[in-house]
Amino acid sequence: QVQLVESGGGLVQAGGSLRLSCAASGRTFSNYPMGWFRQAPGKEREFVAVISWSGGSAYYADSVKGRFTISRDNAKNTVYLQMNSLKPEDTAVYYCAADPDGDYTVSSHYDYWGQGTQVTVSS
Repeated sequence: QVQLVESGGGLVQAGGSLRLSCAASGRTFSNYPMGWFRQAPGKEREFVAVISWSGGSAYYADSVKGRFTISRDNAKNTVYLQMNSLKPEDTAVYYCAADPDGDYTVSSHYDYWGQGTQVTVSS
């Protein structure tokens, strides 16, 4: 069975950093884009970042540009999200997703999802 498992979340002060990991199992995702989304209480799930199958192209939501970096290690079947200069508004559950069809900024276009990891940024 295909599984995506996020890790690396936690509590951090504003201005700090966290690195999230998403480990995939059950199949290889080396030939497919992978992305990160987040969802804060009472809000819709929003796009954060996506990376191409080769790792050569990445795209970010305006809210995280210049602060977050997505990367992947296809040999490990893992995708990462390095989050720097964190702000309280970054507080959310972060989800890893794989294999989008069509618009990669839309959550419903992804076929596989992890369970999420909580990121809390205090001021």
